[in-house]
Amino acid sequence: MEKTMLNGLNVEVLTDTVNAIKQQPEIAEFEFRANNQWVAGLESGTTIDGFYGLCEEHRHSGPFWLVADHPTMLQGSDKAPNPLEYLLHAMAGCLATVVMAHATARGIRIDAIETNYSGKIDLRGFLGLSDEVRPGFESIAVEMRIKGDADAETLRELVAFAKSRSPAFDVVTNGVPVGFQVAAERSSERQVA
Repeated sequence: MEKTMLNGLNVEVLTDTVNAIKQQPEIAEFEFRANNQWVAGLESGTTIDGFYGLCEEHRHSGPFWLVADHPTMLQGSDKAPNPLEYLLHAMAGCLATVVMAHATARGIRIDAIETNYSGKIDLRGFLGLSDEVRPGFESIAVEMRIKGDADAETLRELVAFAKSRSPAFDVVTNGVPVGFQVAAERSSERQVA
């Protein structure tokens, strides 16, 4: 049997996955994990390796190492994007994924998607200088250009639907409960600069 490919995705595998989840909803429950460690200054690194899905533990093809830093003007060494830039990247990547999956499920060929994200932040909130200013983004603006074999209205509807189904977009726009535990201990030696 020949594979039907659309937008780089196997249409039969996509359909089979959706049908399998309809038959056995528990296979849809996934847990993704990230382990972060401070490196130096404002640099930290995150390892992403194992995850839970399809009712069992899995490992990626190899561990992924992501570095976060800050621009030098903010006391970083500018070795990598800052965490908020990763947040924009997560939103962008997730929305593009959801658009492509739903376009493929609907038989729409996508030729191009380009999205620009920008987030505005006032550092007075982060620095604790004002209780009137939130510590995170005050706003995020998204501009998307999409081109495919459907008419403009259908493409706009596809993007609107994808926005309502994007996990990262949902987390940012609707929030999510975050459990937080801290294990703290005093160091035995003093750090000298």
